[in-house]
Amino acid sequence: MPVAEARDESVELQDTPKELHFDEDVEDDVLRNKIKLIDEAFYSESENKTEMLREFALSEGGLVNDKVRCKVWPALLELDPKEIETCLDQSELESHPEYQQVVLDVKRSLKRFPPGIPYEQRVALQDQLTRLILRVIIKYPHLRYYQGYHDVAVTFLLVVGEDVAFQIMERLSTDHLQECMEPTMDKTSFLLNYIYPLINRLHPALYEFLENSGVGTIFCLPWYLTWYGHSLNHYKDVVRLYDYFLASPPLLPLYLAAVIVVHRSEEIFSVDCDMANVHCLLSQLPDDLPFESLLAQASDLYYKFPPSSIEGEVKERFNRDLKIRQAEVNPQRRVGLWRFRRPPPHWWRLPLFRVVPDLALPQNRLRLFMFTATVVFGVYAYLRLEGPNFVFLPNLMR
Repeated sequence: MPVAEARDESVELQDTPKELHFDEDVEDDVLRNKIKLIDEAFYSESENKTEMLREFALSEGGLVNDKVRCKVWPALLELDPKEIETCLDQSELESHPEYQQVVLDVKRSLKRFPPGIPYEQRVALQDQLTRLILRVIIKYPHLRYYQGYHDVAVTFLLVVGEDVAFQIMERLSTDHLQECMEPTMDKTSFLLNYIYPLINRLHPALYEFLENSGVGTIFCLPWYLTWYGHSLNHYKDVVRLYDYFLASPPLLPLYLAAVIVVHRSEEIFSVDCDMANVHCLLSQLPDDLPFESLLAQASDLYYKFPPSSIEGEVKERFNRDLKIRQAEVNPQRRVGLWRFRRPPPHWWRLPLFRVVPDLALPQNRLRLFMFTATVVFGVYAYLRLEGPNFVFLPNLMR
């Protein structure tokens, strides 16, 4: 990215989280001993080396600091950091149809860099991040870049550097994040439905409240797409979650989402049971979440109710919503402005929009007015809280 495109530094720095930095100095004797044990496992010749490192990543406190992560993260994915691929030249990168979108998103990623970083170094990191992302999607043309992918990539870039980050993103893009990189968001929308059967098992009353509110799953979309990287303000929380997710099954982030929602049940019950209020509350993650406890609960929930055990409920829920959406565009039910001349666009299938046609019926005009006012207020409040740097809907609607 040219230097000129990284201007307005003083404005962007206002959005920089205060704790975005690397804690490399370890003074605690227990943590120093843990680092020693991790090093012993890393350099061992044991056949169980990967499993031992995985246990350290899952244990309380994770991998301690970024010096350890730089070695262990590639090992968790069984990658060889010495296998470096030749980088593409700038003209090849700029010719990709997603180049301009990637550049725009990377420009918004300043809050993910350490505060006070020299201007030249920041620009260099942004150039590396742009190149890293494009290297992956050029190598795998069937994968589609999505807004939020850069939040995952920048975390690995900051910890392991561009070449190893490319290996990690290559592996994750063809494994953990593969559904997110489909041409449409259908598979991702399907996966988000896993949170509701899990919430129902943990807290049936909360499940009923959320269902009645009509909040759907859109609030946790950025959590899943970015592995919480965009939604959290503290760097230490982000890398701690990445320790855990790299050592866990691909759907563990959704189990964590369900646990977080249940953890916040009292807050949720304190607001009105409508989509705008509940969405506005849930879309903002508190800075004081007890992640060690929540991660342990998410793992317990995963092994108690693995994806296969609730897949039937997820399909039933997804198919139910699909039938409702199909009925809403049935020619016999088309009225007024809802006379579709062609199948609805992809974004229409998102839960956020699924109730609108019913409200558009003549007998429900008052409900339509109230619904519209509620949504407008909720979106306004959400954008004010979220800030101008990150919006998912335009990318989903393309």
